[in-house]
Amino acid sequence: MRILLLFICFLSMGMGGGAGKPHLADFTSDGCSLFPDKNLISNVNWCECCFQHDISYWKGGTATERDDADKALRTCILKTTDDEKLADAVYAGVRFGGSPYFYNWYRWGYGWDYGRGYAPLTDKEREEAEKKLADFFEGQTNLICK
Repeated sequence: MRILLLFICFLSMGMGGGAGKPHLADFTSDGCSLFPDKNLISNVNWCECCFQHDISYWKGGTATERDDADKALRTCILKTTDDEKLADAVYAGVRFGGSPYFYNWYRWGYGWDYGRGYAPLTDKEREEAEKKLADFFEGQTNLICK
């Protein structure tokens, strides 16, 4: 019983139950998380599609915004590669693995403290995200997608 209570307390802390201002980390991208950034044989590169998708995932927002971001990723990969199977595979991967409720570095809203879920951004949060993105691009010396 004591273990169950500790587990419930742990979950409530991890689900954003604590007080305080939500924290947005600086933007980061690893390209196509857990997936190649390009075709190693033909050298066709779709990393920029993943980079743009990372911006949306870092910022987070509503379930509809996530769905739109995932569809945009699929469309971009299809347009870049003309490979429908690849685009469908990547789309299925992000739909399956990108839930905001998974504790990983590539989840929806990964820029925010864990537990935000599908929460719309306030105007102030959108401004903060835009500032952090501007700072990222200003200080960027190494291109993520090569």
